[in-house]
Amino acid sequence: MNKKIEKQLKSAKKASLRLGLLPHKQRKLILKNLAKGLRKNKKTILAANAKDLKKFPEKDPMRDRLLLTPERIETMAREVESLAKMPDPIGETFDCRKRHGLKLCRKRVPIGVIGIIYESRPNVTTDVSAICLISGNAAVLKGGRDGRESYIALHKIIREALRAAKADPEAVQFIDPKIKGAAEEIITARGLVDLAIPRGSARLIDFVRDNATVPVIETGAGVCHTYVDASAKLAPSAKIIFNAKTQRPSVCNALDTALVHEKIAEKFLPMVSKLLAKKEVEIFGDGKSFNILKNCHPKNLLRRAKPADFGREFLSQKMSMKIVSGLEEALRHIARYSSKHSEAILTEDKKNAERFQREVDAAVVYVNASTRFSDGAVFGLGSEIGNSTDKLHARGPMGPREMTTYKWLASGKYGVRK
Repeated sequence: MNKKIEKQLKSAKKASLRLGLLPHKQRKLILKNLAKGLRKNKKTILAANAKDLKKFPEKDPMRDRLLLTPERIETMAREVESLAKMPDPIGETFDCRKRHGLKLCRKRVPIGVIGIIYESRPNVTTDVSAICLISGNAAVLKGGRDGRESYIALHKIIREALRAAKADPEAVQFIDPKIKGAAEEIITARGLVDLAIPRGSARLIDFVRDNATVPVIETGAGVCHTYVDASAKLAPSAKIIFNAKTQRPSVCNALDTALVHEKIAEKFLPMVSKLLAKKEVEIFGDGKSFNILKNCHPKNLLRRAKPADFGREFLSQKMSMKIVSGLEEALRHIARYSSKHSEAILTEDKKNAERFQREVDAAVVYVNASTRFSDGAVFGLGSEIGNSTDKLHARGPMGPREMTTYKWLASGKYGVRK
């Protein structure tokens, strides 16, 4: 193991033992200090971020992930503050019972050291640090190289927030992305890292899942679908498709594929095309949708879909579109191509809505709403460390409570088992 990383992981492990014992008031103070630090050092953060942004062309869709603005920094600070206002995620005693002379209870406790491997999204740095700290966990952060300067500036503020609250600044470790093989070092550090969470592309997630020797929660790539049923209200549905695709196209809960019932396609596609064209959304249409869209969508923004365009996470102003015969075909398509992140149906048919939510296998299943709502802050979790597509331990947006486990507490009267 790289000696520098080994030293950092050992420091994080040691700090985690103390952090988990801090009173809630002190952990809240860390977060309040962090929010203040973000606001106070806004110019420093933006200057560091500007150095990172120089690596990206203006029109590169991935640039938006890296970009920080005064407004986004304020949002980061508010999310940190919202986490500080939530109930203590650790220490809860629950599920108590008396059995064989024993009083048995479960108690919620921190997981320990959480390693987060992510790509060029500076806001993740403070989001996941705050969630780990408020839930009593140490954090080991390894972001992508493109955001290095931003990470360094933010990590300094996090350490100062810990010091000001008289907590161990080693509780949040920044692993330099310039260190070759750093991600693999973290995800194979059994005994030092208790949980690894990848946040980013399918390629990153596959790498972590396939190579980790520590437990992993997958925050899966978001191949998200929206099915527009025959009974859907067309104008509101067009606005939802537009929002889900364009509101922030580079994130995992953005829309990738629209499935449209054949009975409404002739009327609906021109309506949604008019909106999507405003944001220059490139559509990859199956044969039927292409034939309709060629009469209304800009020619330079219309392509015939290939098989690979379904089940594809675009992360840009691009999407695929397919006309289906009804709910049955839509369900089959989603079952085949979904990444189990977020799926939606737009319908006025109550039975179809209920069937869709019952049968679709995804972390979040919507009726008459945009997939862009899949977010920890929106769900009332304060913020999120990721959106889990796993089925064990946690699923969907994960907040502080999802970063805990429990231990059994057993009290007896010098009892022996007979």
